[in-house]
Amino acid sequence: MAYFGGASTSQQPTTTDVELTNPPSDSISALSFSPQADYLAVASWDNEVRIYAIGPNGQSEGKAMYKHEGPVLDVCWSADGAKIFSGGADKAARMFDLNTQTSSQVASHDAPVKCVRWINAQGGILITGSWDKTLKYWDTRSPNPIAVVQLPERCYTMDVAHPLLVVGTAERHILAINLNNPSTIYKSIVSPLKWQTRSVGCFPTGDGYAVGSVEGRIAIQYIEEKDSTKNFSFKCHRKDAPNPKDGTNIFSVNNVIFHQGYGTFCTAGADGMINFWDKDSKTRLKCWYSFNRLRCIANYPIKTLALDQAPGPISCIAFNRSGTILAYAVSYDWSKGHTGNVPGHVNKVMLHPLKVGSIPKIR
Repeated sequence: MAYFGGASTSQQPTTTDVELTNPPSDSISALSFSPQADYLAVASWDNEVRIYAIGPNGQSEGKAMYKHEGPVLDVCWSADGAKIFSGGADKAARMFDLNTQTSSQVASHDAPVKCVRWINAQGGILITGSWDKTLKYWDTRSPNPIAVVQLPERCYTMDVAHPLLVVGTAERHILAINLNNPSTIYKSIVSPLKWQTRSVGCFPTGDGYAVGSVEGRIAIQYIEEKDSTKNFSFKCHRKDAPNPKDGTNIFSVNNVIFHQGYGTFCTAGADGMINFWDKDSKTRLKCWYSFNRLRCIANYPIKTLALDQAPGPISCIAFNRSGTILAYAVSYDWSKGHTGNVPGHVNKVMLHPLKVGSIPKIR
């Protein structure tokens, strides 16, 4: 564990995006806000997890930092906000205790740990998904998992809205698990999207999920067969090429998250765009790209718009506990392998204020 950074100097009220002070030195893989306070955990390929305190006007201060022995791929919080969990390429999940300022290994796999999620059940359980094709449940006081679920392929993405757990794996498998029976896969499908799954986000109501792929598409999927008529998919995060003969440039949907208060969802793309969507009315509510350049489209039918690109991909996003701040990372997303990680690539975390009423609620 180590302390780092200082508070940002900006103290004035702002309606523009604010840059996080002292960001990680390498690509940013995951962001997660505490459910109890405006503390932001940032996971990075520099092997570190950093924790920041976020002030009311976007000012930030580094509070703590701890390390893995390889790139950190995901991060989440305990329900009481006292502990942070992270998974990494070192095949381990670690826990950082904010009270004692110490970290310890609490889970292990035979391959990198791609996803971590905490559920507030039975005193608290950590769920880890790995490239070793397993999903494991952990009581962090024990060195052995409570249960292990065999996956058909490597875990690429995971999300929870209790009692629903959704896992996306390689080869486009999508698995739904009812956490009331956590050792059994409740439903397994092949993604309705034709290319590799990149991200999933559970509906706050726990009856379905959105899945994003590398092909610039989103699919809305309900769990129960009786709701299957409401399933649909649409194109997004695309841009017409300068020469019409070259067709359309297609970008990965790197992150899908739902706003807990409004029920709308947000997508982050490798095109540097962030979009808000209403799945029920099938409309795009708002879109912008980074560094304070905002475009609002109210009640716009879901379709592709040609807007300017940001300086880099949006690798991940997260809402704070009240849904009044959206944090987003402008960072290399490794979509072009190691050759795309060129020196000087933009690597920032930005904080975007969300005013009450700026995003319509689902009625």
